[in-house]
Amino acid sequence: MQFKLLSVAALAATASAQTMNLTATLMNNSMLSSLTTYVGLFPSILSSLESATNITILAPSNAAFGMLLNSTAGMALANNSAAIQAILTYHVLNGTYYASNVTSNATFIPTMLSSPAYANVTGGQRVEAITEGMNVTFFSGLLQNASVTQANINFTGGVIHVIDSVLTIPQTIAATAEAAGLSAIAGALTDTKLVSAVDDLMDVTVFVPNNAAFQAIGSAVGNLTMSQLAGILEYHVINGTVAYSTDLMNGTMIKTLNGNNVTVTIMNGSVFVNSAKVVTPDVLVANGVVHVIDAVLNPNATTLTANPTTTMVAFAGATSVSMVPFTSGIPTPTSMIGGGAAAGASSASAAMAASSSSAGAWAPMRTGAVGAAALFAAGGAFMNV
Repeated sequence: MQFKLLSVAALAATASAQTMNLTATLMNNSMLSSLTTYVGLFPSILSSLESATNITILAPSNAAFGMLLNSTAGMALANNSAAIQAILTYHVLNGTYYASNVTSNATFIPTMLSSPAYANVTGGQRVEAITEGMNVTFFSGLLQNASVTQANINFTGGVIHVIDSVLTIPQTIAATAEAAGLSAIAGALTDTKLVSAVDDLMDVTVFVPNNAAFQAIGSAVGNLTMSQLAGILEYHVINGTVAYSTDLMNGTMIKTLNGNNVTVTIMNGSVFVNSAKVVTPDVLVANGVVHVIDAVLNPNATTLTANPTTTMVAFAGATSVSMVPFTSGIPTPTSMIGGGAAAGASSASAAMAASSSSAGAWAPMRTGAVGAAALFAAGGAFMNV
């Protein structure tokens, strides 16, 4: 009898030491009961994740979902099952990344979010992974950051990291500009009727001047025709290449949508595009990445070079104006990044200022998402976390 008891105990110990499948792993972690319920609402997602291998799941804690559900964005999700599914797949990384694999050098990792309604990036939408001090942090749309609170939970398909907030799906360029207070570029795109053209491109890099940059050349932009303004805006767009900050190399010349080249210079640790300094890099958008710059680029002044001590104005004779151009009719921003409503904000302050309270943060890239009224009510038990 004693032998049998010892055998059962040994068998139980062996079973507990074995790596569990995804469902068992989630159910075994009390902090992830909300995520378990969410995933269970979508059998196709659950089945796909159960059969997947070599993946990393960024698992929002119950507290993270609680914060979301109490926000305007969370309330909007109740009527949008497509958005919920997109959010869930955005938390699944292609590849197994343990906490030790994330370093102080940013890495842009592809996720399983590839639905054309929400992402237009080859290989799936990205998250930025980086260590900040002792924290492993993941940045998503609008520079929202989520920190790992429990790392390296193994399951049969890969690894899970518990994070302290729900990731924000990157939005279109125009929506990101509006939400972040980059109202001048938002207005300029609207005035030139380029919103759809830019938002619908696949795999783009956009150098977005902040409001102060447009204000600094205010006397010049007032005399531009819409065709001339469109040409200037197109000079800020790289089509067909998603160039994150880690891809911007010193001396690189890149052809723009306008047809002319821009030149990347790295000097004293700062990145310049022609003579404009990148003040906020790596703002993820639905179809690529935005880098906020401190000056408007001029397609007729392509040879201007970087000056690390002075902000160079690329439009000869232009002077500053009291009001930021092109901002009439643009909604009040919900957050500030890269000198949107407050020029010259740093990356750190931008990340702190960005807010996920906007309902628009969960909208699809294009229309047509399926609504599901009372979806949360069906799983009401997990709303009280």
